Amino acid sequence: MHPRLIAIDLDGTLLHSEGHISARNLAALQLAESSGAEIVIATGRRHAYAMRVLRESGLRPDSALISSNGTVIRTLGAELLHCSHMPLETARMLCAHMEGFRNTLVLTFDDVDSTGEERRGALVCEHLDDLHTNISRWMQANEPYIQHVARIEDRLQPGQPPPIQMMVCGPIARMSEAEARLLEHPKVTAVGAPPRPGAEITLHRTIYPDRDLSIVDILPAGCSKASALLLLAELRGVALTEILAIGDNWNDVPMLRLAGRSVLMSNAPNELKTLAANSRWQIAPSHDEDGVAVAIEAAFAPVLQ
Repeated sequence: MHPRLIAIDLDGTLLHSEGHISARNLAALQLAESSGAEIVIATGRRHAYAMRVLRESGLRPDSALISSNGTVIRTLGAELLHCSHMPLETARMLCAHMEGFRNTLVLTFDDVDSTGEERRGALVCEHLDDLHTNISRWMQANEPYIQHVARIEDRLQPGQPPPIQMMVCGPIARMSEAEARLLEHPKVTAVGAPPRPGAEITLHRTIYPDRDLSIVDILPAGCSKASALLLLAELRGVALTEILAIGDNWNDVPMLRLAGRSVLMSNAPNELKTLAANSRWQIAPSHDEDGVAVAIEAAFAPVLQ
């Protein structure tokens, strides 16, 4: 049975190291669409940031884009299908709770217009230096959307739009400390864990060992790529057994566990490869070896014969 939904992560999965979609991967996406499947991009990027590399993909404008690790679902044509927000009071509480880590704290707001573009203020932070050190390329690419404020709480006042996401980033050991600090609060649920009673926040983690970089995403409770994919499957009338999921990092694990068929990229962290073996997920070649194309071509092999 061919998959009807193919959920694909972007960075480290569909994109090569240089940040582009290869010709072979593009051809595989077109093969899947022509065979009746919907390509669903599921990424930790914001909608507008993901669209920078997806506008030239040739994917149908009604195809879904799951962004900000599952807090938002829009079509590539910018039609909003779902959005989850973090309560303002909870966001203010977390800012105070993370006092020692605010130098790399960033707030994300869903500020997307009808064309899929954003304005300055979609991203808000207090400090710039450490962010430029840790994620310099991301900071440069997103400069037009970053609002630098004296106190983040100034953007979290009653009557203002609530954020959809917060994140901290930095060296892996330092971010382990940040996670531990976050988990001291009873309203925060750990990465991959069932929600605590009364929890309002879910954590996700993305690790790049070769760069000694960890990104800890702070999301509304229950949000993940899997929760968004489950909602989308219900909207599309697709069974979970008809979903193929492809990813490479810890924030992809929920959707890999949800899908009827799952593929992990070989450039994934070693601990994830062990999980893949125990979970009987397939291992594809790396993102620089067109692993997404290999997985899709295998899923539609009878079409190719």
